[in-house]
Amino acid sequence: MDLTILLLIAVLITGLILLCRRDPDKMRTKRMMDKLPGMPSYPILGSTLPYIFLKAEDRWNTFFKNSVEGKPILKWWLGPFPVVTIVHPDFSEAVLNNTQIIDKAIIYKIIHPWLGNGLLTSTGIKWHTHRKIITPSFHFKILENFVPIFAGKADILVNILKEEAGGKVFDVYPYVSSCAMDIICESAMGTCINAQLSEDSEYVKAVYDMKKVIIERLAKPYLLSDFVFKLTKWNKLQEKCIRTIHGFTKKVIQDRREQRKTTTQKKLTDEDIAFGCKRRVAFLDMLLEASENGMEITDEEIQYEVNTFMFGGHDTVSSAVSAALYLLGLHPEIQDRVYEELRDIFQDSDRSPNMKDLQDMQYLKMVIKEVLRLYPSAPIIGRQTTRDLQLGPYTIPAGVTVCIPTFVVHYDPDTFPNPTKFDPDNFLPDRVANRHPYAHIPFSAGPRNCVGQRFAMLEVKAVLSSILRHYEVRSVDKMEDLVLLLEIILNSKYGFRISLTPRENKKVE
Repeated sequence: MDLTILLLIAVLITGLILLCRRDPDKMRTKRMMDKLPGMPSYPILGSTLPYIFLKAEDRWNTFFKNSVEGKPILKWWLGPFPVVTIVHPDFSEAVLNNTQIIDKAIIYKIIHPWLGNGLLTSTGIKWHTHRKIITPSFHFKILENFVPIFAGKADILVNILKEEAGGKVFDVYPYVSSCAMDIICESAMGTCINAQLSEDSEYVKAVYDMKKVIIERLAKPYLLSDFVFKLTKWNKLQEKCIRTIHGFTKKVIQDRREQRKTTTQKKLTDEDIAFGCKRRVAFLDMLLEASENGMEITDEEIQYEVNTFMFGGHDTVSSAVSAALYLLGLHPEIQDRVYEELRDIFQDSDRSPNMKDLQDMQYLKMVIKEVLRLYPSAPIIGRQTTRDLQLGPYTIPAGVTVCIPTFVVHYDPDTFPNPTKFDPDNFLPDRVANRHPYAHIPFSAGPRNCVGQRFAMLEVKAVLSSILRHYEVRSVDKMEDLVLLLEIILNSKYGFRISLTPRENKKVE
């Protein structure tokens, strides 16, 4: 960064400090924050000064350590923004189950250019209206229609992985990510982009690049200022990505509307048949039907919701599947139990899974829940207080970001004895019944929980079961050697390195 931008940052921050000193609300917030236990704050950078000099891979461990040592509550400043981290199930419940605290953290403003006022970022009446429209889209019967998409894209992944099978060590994440992109595009928009078979999609590249922009802004607090951000190369990249993403989804919506005017189901084209695609009812169709039936949702809002579905349903699933393969590769005895369950369900058949099959994968479900305990795809949940909030003896002022680090909550030894051990039995029914319901929150909880969590669980089951039916997995890195990155979605610096061996058709003993 050149000297000009540094000087502009200094001038901007100085102006903000002077402005805040004159703002009685800001002064009140600071006085109340000063009463809370937590990290020291420095001019301009707040409490982030120690993090600036850390490598990306060290930020995770440092934040984890600070959160654990500061529990149940830790105050700090993200530049000029007040933040309170809470690590206690009772406090998490008080925040997430509070119908008056539904605003997402102020940090979510950086994804607004992409997602607009979609379900993830909106609040108030708009959020309530859209949540009411969207929730029926994830009804059991509708989810059943997505299972063939999950299975079809997973079959493509299994075939592609043949090139890596035979003991070769490789990072499985890019392969899983392309599969998840194919699934989410066809499920959300009814559009086949064939991310697994082609690297030429401008839309796919724009989505990946947009996520790089978000990660960059999260890693560098000064880029949270829109004024500063617009002076950098990242803003130009974002504008390019937004044009591509919005242009693509607008065209898909327009084409889909035209199709709905002429027929309820478009005949397959030669191209569709060649790629094995089928025109199914997608998330987009349900939104279009809602707007045609008088629901208050515009084409622009539909576009934002489709983009939100793409954002929320891609990296989260990629992370969960990759982490699951990695952990199963470290624990062959647990992998054998999963494989035994799959053999009981499918016998010697090579057929694709249906909804009943996925529901019967009860041990695999426990495995996935344990994976999401150890490596939650969304490692941090954020809410913005719009009024003062009492948490035990602590008063959180209005205008503060409340941060719930799920990756810390899930490691509480008072809830999960031997918390670093991979143990799917943590989710046996009797253990779950005796546990605080907010001690395991990989999909958040309360009124703003993840509306697509059942969709995600079915998708993860379908992809994992397809891979495990065909390959035995072994992992290279020990858990203590895995280098995690503190990003918007859980990631590993060196990926999830595994090796695959084709399975013989024999029962695991």
